[in-house]
Amino acid sequence: MNLIRNSIFLALAISLTSLPAKDGPADHPAAAIVKNYLEAVVKQDWKTAGEMLLPSSLERRKDQMIGAIKNSSTMTEEAAKLNMLGVKDVKELEALSPQAAYIVDRKAVHERMKIPDEALKRKVETLKINILGLSQEEDGKIIHAVVRTKQETMDTLIEELLLISLIQDKENAKKWFIVPDMQQPLTTPLKPQEPAPKATK
Repeated sequence: MNLIRNSIFLALAISLTSLPAKDGPADHPAAAIVKNYLEAVVKQDWKTAGEMLLPSSLERRKDQMIGAIKNSSTMTEEAAKLNMLGVKDVKELEALSPQAAYIVDRKAVHERMKIPDEALKRKVETLKINILGLSQEEDGKIIHAVVRTKQETMDTLIEELLLISLIQDKENAKKWFIVPDMQQPLTTPLKPQEPAPKATK
């Protein structure tokens, strides 16, 4: 059994190493966007961070927020979620733009963390961002950045290895958007959805 398993792993390793690598240049504009985005996140500047995110990703995020609230098991749970976001009801959340919904969500999450001002200041001052590599696909229209970050709180060193994906704007080749959900499975219908049959009397 071990021999079979080892053979499978070996075959997989050979197949992966045989794939042609397509590294992006170190001075690719996506690199600067990644750094600016991470700096905005550490500063908790959600408006700036949200402007760098792909609009359709923000729309999906907003739909997920609304769905999570509507699927609350009780009215009390729904009210608690709305209160946490600082909105009075689902209609108010639905009326927000996707970017505005992102901002209220991020603020709510980080307010619950209760990070002291001095710790936040220390994180911003000590933040180091090292882009280890850029890989591209779809003829360079998609870039994946492998990033190592380091930052300190008052008593802790935090290190992370991140994968950040970006996609080129279809209308402006000089513009790039971060796609935070690209590492998640995304489904796209291959055929147009047929309308539901009308109920007969």
